[in-house]
Amino acid sequence: MRYAFSVRIGPIGFRIGSDWRAPIAELRSLYRDYPKPHDGIPDFTVRLFARRPWRRIIRPSVEIGGDYMLPEAAPLPLRQGLLAAEMAMNLQMALGARRYLLLHASAVARDGRAVLMTGISGAGKSTLATLLAAKGWRFMGDEFALLDAATGLVHAFPRLISLKNEAIAAAELAWPDARMGPLMPATPKGDIRHMVPDARAIAAMDTPALPALLVFPRYGFEPETRPVPPAEAFVRMTQASTNYVALGEPGFRSLTGLIADIPSVAIDYPDGASAIEQVEALWSAL
Repeated sequence: MRYAFSVRIGPIGFRIGSDWRAPIAELRSLYRDYPKPHDGIPDFTVRLFARRPWRRIIRPSVEIGGDYMLPEAAPLPLRQGLLAAEMAMNLQMALGARRYLLLHASAVARDGRAVLMTGISGAGKSTLATLLAAKGWRFMGDEFALLDAATGLVHAFPRLISLKNEAIAAAELAWPDARMGPLMPATPKGDIRHMVPDARAIAAMDTPALPALLVFPRYGFEPETRPVPPAEAFVRMTQASTNYVALGEPGFRSLTGLIADIPSVAIDYPDGASAIEQVEALWSAL
């Protein structure tokens, strides 16, 4: 790769190589406060490349690769190179991570205890984590929560926060001084803008937290809270884990232990203020 950049996000180190300068320059700028991989050795390698040499120049088309690949993945235009890099990093985690049980969830923490929030795309887990962090919670991540099978602790993965569509304005209002990446309109997921987590989240990313509450949010409905039975929570979380099957017995033990140890609650909410109020009420009742 002609251009390269290395970064560590929580316990996971990445080396990103690119045929183009622009995506690496954006990554360097947005991740400038993050450390390098431990001992300079990354856990995963990411490649942003042109399938044909002429695609570097004529209608540049970014293919996503690395240690793990999805051959059917569609390329992205170069103007969405930052999105391609973030997607490729997530892909390496989803297909290759074995050290932790990966939960597709956002996470925030307070007083050493964590709230995990997971749901289908559009449920608002990233937005909710961002808004809670603006209210004093520690942001731990919006893509993956890393559950340690040996300790039961959750490790942070505070990558750039991927804000979509209406969530962009909500986050900008809550965090007026936050550093933001470029606005990328009309991506496969709609309008996207990346936000750099606050300094506290980055400084504390090596400090794990004890799971205390599992929340299944759903955006666009009247406020409602209901307990989720353990069997339902277990099924939902197997669907929310990208490596549960690959881990086998350790993954089963980790997930059953999580479900048994903490309450699981579903919340419906019409807006961010309502969701924050609901989460705060649930936290106070623990």
